[in-house]
Amino acid sequence: MLSVFDHGPPLACPTPFNLAAHVLRQADQNADKIALSVLRHDGTEDWTYQALQSAILGTATGLLRAGLKPGDIALMRLGNTVDFPIAYLAAIAAGIVPVPTSSQLTDPETARMIGDLNPAAILRDPSVACAPHPVQIELSDLSQMRDLPPAAFQMGDPDKMAYVVYTSGTSGKPRAVAHAHRAIWARQMMVDGWYGLRNTDRLCHAGAFNWTYTLGTGLMDPWTIGATALIPQPGTAPEDLPALLRQHRATIFAAAPGVFRKLLNTPEVLHLPDLRHGLCAGEKLSRHLHARWAEASGTELYEAYGMSECSTFISSSPDHPARGESLGQPQPGRRIAILGPDGPVPQGQEGTIAIHRSDPGLMLTYLNAPQEANSRMKGDWFLTGDQGAMAVDGQITYLGRDDDMMNAGGYRVSPVEVEAALAKFPGITQVGAAAVEVKQDTFVIAAFYTGPEKLDDNALQTYVKANLARYKQPRAFIHLPELPTGGNGKLLRRALPAYFKATHS
Repeated sequence: MLSVFDHGPPLACPTPFNLAAHVLRQADQNADKIALSVLRHDGTEDWTYQALQSAILGTATGLLRAGLKPGDIALMRLGNTVDFPIAYLAAIAAGIVPVPTSSQLTDPETARMIGDLNPAAILRDPSVACAPHPVQIELSDLSQMRDLPPAAFQMGDPDKMAYVVYTSGTSGKPRAVAHAHRAIWARQMMVDGWYGLRNTDRLCHAGAFNWTYTLGTGLMDPWTIGATALIPQPGTAPEDLPALLRQHRATIFAAAPGVFRKLLNTPEVLHLPDLRHGLCAGEKLSRHLHARWAEASGTELYEAYGMSECSTFISSSPDHPARGESLGQPQPGRRIAILGPDGPVPQGQEGTIAIHRSDPGLMLTYLNAPQEANSRMKGDWFLTGDQGAMAVDGQITYLGRDDDMMNAGGYRVSPVEVEAALAKFPGITQVGAAAVEVKQDTFVIAAFYTGPEKLDDNALQTYVKANLARYKQPRAFIHLPELPTGGNGKLLRRALPAYFKATHS
C-alpha cells in the first residue's frame, strides 16, 4: 500500500463567505455568554459575545471611515492585548487584508515588510517598533472605533484573500503567506481531529494575543463553536499558570512545548481538577516531556503538526491518541501523502510530507515569491519540506526537515536570515547559525563565526537586538578557527551543534 491518506474531501465551503462572519456565527445566540476572559489573580476582564461582536463590527466601520477599502492591506503593529484580535477580525469583516506580526520585530524588519506589501495603512501601538509609513491608525483611535455603528460583513468568494502571515523561507527571506477566507472553514477539521473541543469548554491558551497560534487555537476556534476563550494577562509568569487554570476552571490548556516544560519545572503541584487534556504545537513534542506532563498532571497531551502555509493538519486527539513516537494521523477530511521522487512511497518508507492542493486550509500563494510557491508543488501535492513515514493505520512519524530551518521556542527561523544579519558585523568573516540543545528538550539559536579574534559577546548581543526580533536572536556566540564545510565548500549547518557541545562540555 502507498503512503496516501484520503478518506474523501471535507464539506465544501459555502459561498458567499467571510472569515470573520464564520468566527462570530454563534454571537447572536450566545449574546450574554462570556466569549473571552483575560485572566488575572484578582479577577478577569470579560467580554461577552455581544460585546465582542459589537467591538469588532464597530472597528470595521471605523477602518472604512478612515479611508481603507476592501482589498487594501493593513500591517498590524499592535501589542499583546485584546486590541489585536478585535482589529484583526474587524479588518477581515470589512474585506480589508490584515497582516498580523510579532511585536518583537525591529524597525529594519518591518521596513522590509512595508517594502514587500505596500500596505495602505499601519494599525499601530506607538510602543511597538515600526518603520515609517505615511498612514498610521493608532491604538487610541482603534479603541474609539468600537462604539461606532456596526459594519456589514463583506461577504464574497471564499477563495478571496483574507489575511497574510509571515514565515521564514528557506532562502532566508521571510515569505508573505496569503490565505483565503476559506482557511477558517478548514479549521473545523481540527475540532475533532485534534482539540476534542465542545461549546461548553473553557480553553486557555498561554500564548500572546498577537501570536497566530493563539489567534487560531486560543481565540477563533473556540468562538466559532460558542466556547469560552481564556488568555492570561500579559506578563503572567509560568509558575502562576497552574493556579489560574484551577481558579478559572480551564478544561483545555494549549501552549508550545516550552511552556509545558516550564510548568513542570515550577514547584507548583499540577492539581488541575477541571482540565481534560492539553494541546501542544509550535515545535516537536519530545516523548520525555509528554510522559512527564502525563505523570504530573494526570491528563493527556495531544500534539499537532502544521505550518504557516496550512496551519495544523496532522494531530493526535482524545479519540485517536498517537502511538509511540508518531505525531498522530491526518485530520478527517485531509488528503495527505508521503512522497518520494516518483510519487507516494510505500507505507513505512521515508519521504516528504505533502498536502493535496484541494485542502481548503492551504495558502493561496507567497505574495512576494509566487515562483517559490509554484516550486513547492509536485503535481497535485504541496511539499512541506518535512520528512515523515506513514504507518498502515495512517499515523505519521516526523523524521526532521530536509533543509536547515531552526525551531527555538516554537518559532521557525531561517538560519540564512540570522547569518545575513550577523555577516554585516565588523570582525566576522563567516557565520553559521543552528539550534542547539542547552539542556534536555530546550533549544536556543547559536551563532558560530570566524574572524581574526573572538568578539565581545555583549556587543554582538546588542547588535542582534537592534536587527532581529527576539525569537530570532542567537543566545550564544561561538568563535571558531573555521566552520565545517562539505566537499564543495558549502557550510554544513547540521554539523554546528557538535561544536557547541565541544565548547560547553
